[in-house]
This record gives sequence, structure tokens and C-alpha cells, in this order.
Amino acid sequence: MITIKKHIARASLLLATVAFAGCSGTPTYPPAPERTGQYDWNYLVGPGDSVNVFVWRNPEVSGTFPVRPDGKMTMNLVEDLQASGKTPTQLARDIEKALAKYIQEPIVTVIVGGGVGPFDQQIRVVGEAAKPQALNYREKMSLVDLMIAVGGLTDFAAGNKAYILRTVDGKQERLGVRLEDLLRGGDVSANVDMRPGDVLVVPESLF
Repeated sequence: MITIKKHIARASLLLATVAFAGCSGTPTYPPAPERTGQYDWNYLVGPGDSVNVFVWRNPEVSGTFPVRPDGKMTMNLVEDLQASGKTPTQLARDIEKALAKYIQEPIVTVIVGGGVGPFDQQIRVVGEAAKPQALNYREKMSLVDLMIAVGGLTDFAAGNKAYILRTVDGKQERLGVRLEDLLRGGDVSANVDMRPGDVLVVPESLF
């Protein structure tokens, strides 16, 4: 009789443990991938960027020009040229083609100053970050770099329940990250690489 009671007690304890685990706030989505240190990325011009155009031996055509919200730019001798979504090199070649109507064999160099890039290459931070905002992606940008830029977490953040929304091959993935361990526990293994277009969501703690 005593043995039966012990088995019943153990079974009850096991069920209670499973139930507690099922009710806990532990994320069920997969963890973020490990850092690889390698990622091919080229900056693309976007609306709001300032483009410095240098035309060799033609200073009167050169200058600094803004990219409009519609993604186009207007410069000396060239109107409504599509700039958004192109690399600076691609834009330079397009400007050369447009200027070839007026200048013999133009040589153009494009430098982007203070760029933010197109929307699909920005990184957004929403939720319980100190300064939620959209940031321009920088090469080899990591999670800790991003958190420094937004000022860390608020006192109400559930850092270890945060996640990254990332589009891979046209499908959105949800990748768990451990901000609490990274920022307050100093666990560098929780640091991961960011990608253009990522959205970091930091939920509010329920406790």
C-alpha cells in the first residue's frame, strides 16, 4: 500500500512539473544562429540619403544632392534619376550614362554621406528598449552594438524573451535572443550577428 502511494506521489509530482514548464514564459522558437563573422553586404542608397557626386574635370556638375522620398534624385544636368536601391558604384555608372549626352566620357564617383539606406536594410528596435528606433545597418553589426545604440533595456523589459524577426528566402523567421544574459550577465555567447531588415522585439515582463 505504501509503495502504491509513493508511485502516485511521484506521478503527481511529474505531472505538476510538466504543467509548470508548459505554463512558463520560456520561448518556444529556435535560438538565434551562432556568429559566423562572415556576411556579404553592400550598402544601398535609400530615401533621405545625401549623395556626393564628383564628376572628374567638371566641378560645375559635381555637388551634393539629396535622395527624395520617392527614391529619385536631381542633380546638375540630370533630373529624376532613380537612386534608391542601388549601390554607390551602380549609381555612379547610371550618372555617367545620363551625363554622356552632355559630357564626353564622364568619370563619376559617388560617396554617400550620413546614409540611412532603404527601409528593408534598416534595423528596427521596438518594445522595451530605452530608445526604440530605426537604425541604419553597419557592416559586421552585432546584437550588443545594436543595444548600445538604443541605450539598453528598460526596467520592465523581459530581455531573455526578446526575439529577432528576420526574412530569409522570402519567409519570416522568429529567432530568440538572450538580452538579459548578454547585457546584465555579461554572457558574450548571447551576442549574435544582425542582418539588414531585422526587427528586434523586446517584450514587457509580466512580473
